[in-house]
Amino acid sequence: MGTQLPRWVWVGAVTLACIAGMVNVVGYLGFEHQAVSHLTGTTSLLGAALADGDWRAVGNLWGMLIAFSLGATLSGMIIQDSTLRLGRRYGVALALEAVLLALAVPLFMRQQIFGALLAAMACGLQNAMVTTYSGAVVRTTHLSGMFTDLGIGLGHALRGMPLPTRRLMLSSLIISAFLAGGILGAWLFRLLQYYALLIPAALTGLTGIGYAGYRHWSLRQQG
Repeated sequence: MGTQLPRWVWVGAVTLACIAGMVNVVGYLGFEHQAVSHLTGTTSLLGAALADGDWRAVGNLWGMLIAFSLGATLSGMIIQDSTLRLGRRYGVALALEAVLLALAVPLFMRQQIFGALLAAMACGLQNAMVTTYSGAVVRTTHLSGMFTDLGIGLGHALRGMPLPTRRLMLSSLIISAFLAGGILGAWLFRLLQYYALLIPAALTGLTGIGYAGYRHWSLRQQG
């Protein structure tokens, strides 16, 4: 299915992967050193905290899991179904993500865990939105699936099977975009501290505006 996704989905997925890379690296470099864009490591840390009886860490980690899930819930309420259609409210979801990231900044500046929770919620919203419009083919806030797809494709190629060029290209682009976002986010964090999050917030907002413009143009072409 990844080869059949429209061009605007490819562009959006790569852009959002870069944004997620920026947000996640700020979480890592911040006062809690906490990932905000994926939950695998967070769940492992939760298990370790429960084993150690570190109840402060347990509360914070549970909060991260819940916040990410609440973001996905918001996306489900906004998008409402899995039909790939320009008329869906992707622009609203992107605007809400931008607001959540912007609101996280002053909380991070006060070294409050709620900043990380809002950033995690923004990532959960983004990941659910992308999952909705790609039919679970694309993930932008973590790379396990992309690396898995890349490995499967290369394994097929080594067996002499047809090389899924477009699928491998999509995976490679998302991995590269997330990495580039991490590099840019780390540089911005050293320069701006938590204000660096305003950059992905602005990019998310601009992506929403770009989507709205593309949708308007597409509807005019159809009319």
